[in-house]
Amino acid sequence: MRLVQVALHADDLSRAADFYTMLLESPPTAWFDDAGLLFFDLEGVRLLLDQNAPASLLYLYVHNVHEALERLDGLADVVQRPRVIFTHHDDTLGPAGHDEWQAFIIDSEGNTVGLVAFQRH
Repeated sequence: MRLVQVALHADDLSRAADFYTMLLESPPTAWFDDAGLLFFDLEGVRLLLDQNAPASLLYLYVHNVHEALERLDGLADVVQRPRVIFTHHDDTLGPAGHDEWQAFIIDSEGNTVGLVAFQRH
């Protein structure tokens, strides 16, 4: 079994498209304005921004949490500044020998999004 799609609520698809294009550094893969649906590809998993979806908490991998926040400067409210939340000594939850950095933001649609990066310590 594998994850196919994650949905987040979006009031304004244009605003959400601008925000996630900047965050993901990639344009939408599909946009169905009449149905209120906007899709992005997350390496084979669909990210759906849906005007009728409930709120959820999404954690996205980014290469560097600090750089991602710089790209989003002025576009997202930072709820939690970047910090190391865990050091991985084995590969159970992340790559061994790496620190897991996380930061939390509020996206353009009011959803909380976790940003996660792994850096060798």
